[in-house]
Amino acid sequence: MAKIAVVHGIAQQLKGEETLRDEWAPALRDGLRRTGAEGKSIADGLANSDITFAFYGDTFRAPGNTMDVGTPLLTAHDLTPFEEQLLLAWWGEAAKVDTKVVPQDAETMVRTPKAVQTALRVLSGSTFFAGLGERLMIGDLVQVRRYFTEPDVRSRVQQCLADAVSAETRVIVAHSLGSVVAYEALCAHPEWGVHALVTLGSPLGVPNLVFDRLKPPPVRGTATPPGRWPGSVTAWTNVADQGDVVALVKDLRPLFGDRLASRVVNNGTKAHGVRNYLTAPETGEGILAGLRSTETEQDE
Repeated sequence: MAKIAVVHGIAQQLKGEETLRDEWAPALRDGLRRTGAEGKSIADGLANSDITFAFYGDTFRAPGNTMDVGTPLLTAHDLTPFEEQLLLAWWGEAAKVDTKVVPQDAETMVRTPKAVQTALRVLSGSTFFAGLGERLMIGDLVQVRRYFTEPDVRSRVQQCLADAVSAETRVIVAHSLGSVVAYEALCAHPEWGVHALVTLGSPLGVPNLVFDRLKPPPVRGTATPPGRWPGSVTAWTNVADQGDVVALVKDLRPLFGDRLASRVVNNGTKAHGVRNYLTAPETGEGILAGLRSTETEQDE
């Protein structure tokens, strides 16, 4: 059974487990190799059967018809307050890291149809969202909102990860929205015995929209840190590119504690790209920490 479970993020609804394996498994091995001799040795011996992919993208795939390509035909007028707020948060962060993005003014900071349309237009021309049209950007926003507001969707997505995890699973690597899925699942299942969590481009720290909606919820007031620790995990590595707009809060330690290792990487122009994250040695080190635990258990 697999030692590593990988959880994807948004906008994967037209793919599947085998597609992700072909795209991501080589990048994961490359990240391990970048850590040095030990990582190279482990990567060389890591079979495809050692890596499983928790695929939930089909949860968000629209019912097919002769004109459908998998994404709902939504417009800016269809966005809910949740999606509008997240869109404006992305715009605010993009303006900080991309000189091509004009900052919000007092008018556009208010959630109005005009502000939403402006945000979509501005972001579609940014480096981060280059090539992502308005329709696809709206689809991504909708996926995040549905996970947090539709219990049946949340439950189905969580079950996809539960089905992928076995008694042999020691590491979970999770990208984007998948990091939220992995965190909540580990909190709910401390009996899994997973040693290492590696989160990539994670939105876990986004206030109000993500962090405050987590299950279990943060403990405000007396608890320091307010976020719960994810179950059986002994090593949590969070990796973020400084220009990653989705990872709005790069350092998660104030929210989840100093046991968490916070790493900043440079992914080039594709700041949120999962393969760029996977090939980073910082990601490889996080995975290696969990696999070392497996080797120790075998020695005992």
